[in-house]
Amino acid sequence: MKNNKYGIALLGLGQYTTDQLANAIQQSKNCFIAAAVSSSVEKAKEWSLSQKLENIACYSHDNFETIHTNTDVDIVYIVLPNALHAEYAIKAAKARKHVICEKPMAITVSECDSMIKACNEAGVKLAIGYRLHFEPHNAEIKRFADEQVFGKVKKVTAKNGITDAQGWELDKNMAGGGPLVNVGVYCVQAARYATGLEPIYITAQEGQKSNPDKFKTVEESITWQMHFDDGVVADCFATYTENLSDLHIEAEHGWTKLQPAFGYDSIKGITSSGPLDLGQVSDQTLLIDHVADCIKENKDIIVSGEEGKKDIQIIEAIYKAARTGDKVYL
Repeated sequence: MKNNKYGIALLGLGQYTTDQLANAIQQSKNCFIAAAVSSSVEKAKEWSLSQKLENIACYSHDNFETIHTNTDVDIVYIVLPNALHAEYAIKAAKARKHVICEKPMAITVSECDSMIKACNEAGVKLAIGYRLHFEPHNAEIKRFADEQVFGKVKKVTAKNGITDAQGWELDKNMAGGGPLVNVGVYCVQAARYATGLEPIYITAQEGQKSNPDKFKTVEESITWQMHFDDGVVADCFATYTENLSDLHIEAEHGWTKLQPAFGYDSIKGITSSGPLDLGQVSDQTLLIDHVADCIKENKDIIVSGEEGKKDIQIIEAIYKAARTGDKVYL
């Protein structure tokens, strides 16, 4: 801690870190950027200069473990390809640094367990970058379910898609899957907080590939159904061929719709009672400040490793259901 703020080391300096996280941390009341970690120290230094960040420590992946000696770094924020999340979360925990890991938490449930165990043994906090828990419209969706504002939820429809997936996102070994793990995880999360329930079983169907050369190792699109108690169903869709961002909830006495639902800004909502206009915030900043507050007060993080693990369990079930054509129970 420095000047009563927690120092964050950014591990992975790609587009999301550059365009979103760096600014979000600089807006934080509780945190500051203390270090940058890239494939080489030189790249980390170049990035820090491009961000006009002075006097921050720069590391490479090869010497990352030495971060344990840097007392200015309290938290490591992991923004690496999914297959590297577990490895570096465990390394950060061993360095006695708290961990924020971008979604999806990992590529297997076993890796999630290893991350949780490492952080527990080191006595550090583990958070997953589920920023939408702090976005006002999505938070209101959760409140509607928790308080049954429109009665019990009967059906959820969630769709998310992008058209600019590239690089490691198209490599199953590095990503763990295709649009399901990258953007579909938002739909999995939304179905859970929009109903306040956990699914009993999953059914799923993988879409046909219009471009098999591009999507050699990952799905191009996938449709799945999350089946809950009392016949509640969430119909979900994730794709790499269409820009989508929709969430629609039907309840006993009304409905709610967010469109766009999952983006970084301009989220808009409407309900059967009228517009849902709650303004725009930096949900990344609110997430970061929440984690810092939980560290300071030793409180439970609402976007915990256990929360991330639940989604990976569901994602594994979705892939199995799509592969086998069977119901997969959780």
